Amino acid sequence: MTLSGLFVPLVTPFAADDTIAADALAGLAHAALEQGATGLVALGTTAETATLTEAERELVVDICTRVCREHDAPLIVGAGTNSTAASLAALERLGSGVTAALTVVPYYTRPTEAGVLAHFRRLAETSPVPLVVYNIPYRTGRTLGPETLRALAAIPNIVGIKHAVGAVDETTVDLMRTRPADFAVLAGDDLFAAPLLALGASGAILASATVATDAFAALVATWRHGPLDKARRLSDALSGLSAALFAEPNPTVVKAVLADRGRIPTASVRLPLLPAAEESTRAAVAALDVLAAEL
Repeated sequence: MTLSGLFVPLVTPFAADDTIAADALAGLAHAALEQGATGLVALGTTAETATLTEAERELVVDICTRVCREHDAPLIVGAGTNSTAASLAALERLGSGVTAALTVVPYYTRPTEAGVLAHFRRLAETSPVPLVVYNIPYRTGRTLGPETLRALAAIPNIVGIKHAVGAVDETTVDLMRTRPADFAVLAGDDLFAAPLLALGASGAILASATVATDAFAALVATWRHGPLDKARRLSDALSGLSAALFAEPNPTVVKAVLADRGRIPTASVRLPLLPAAEESTRAAVAALDVLAAEL
């Protein structure tokens, strides 16, 4: 299996009483797939997974699974922690309808790179679905070198990586040059998606795409298939929107824009996140309006 195209990581919308707004979540899922996304990501960072209860996580996955089945679309589900045993248990709980699991590099405990490899080998041995490694050093505290990335790509049942290192650095270039042909590199940094796609990434997982799915789907498609002049134009247009949406911790500004557009009932997030400042919301809404006018 090779993952390609745009995968939209969904927010978890909350009602005024702080319960999950299930209808709004289903609406976001349907809209993303109808507007050009290849598939969805449930329980990613954008979903505020760390502050959801187990029952709430199950509800989110159930909703996303149902929508993806209706659209015959792939679903990636976040299932991993800094504990190997807990990650194994989370993978075992994944039900039918899940295409792959997004599994983060162990965070906080900061294992060696050898420990990271041992962790993923153990998960890959028993996971009921293929794994996508989530490589995001600024959240995990663990940077992975090129040899470790190549070793991860060689592990059976690991089919790709969400690469979000905050740059297109030497290690990224080496990964793109030496990755196996059937190993998916998915751009995970919204601001650096275009350069990574230009280097040959097969797709992207982008939080900004929740508010402008059609434009980001076109971005992925044009960098992969052309025309390149359109890809460059889209890259320039979308970079301003992504910068505005990430002016505060994800997904606070994304939720504020969705609420402003009437797509979710509130912009609420759960502590320790705080709602986006009014000026950040105004700037992001303005950037979305500029994008619409340019496209």
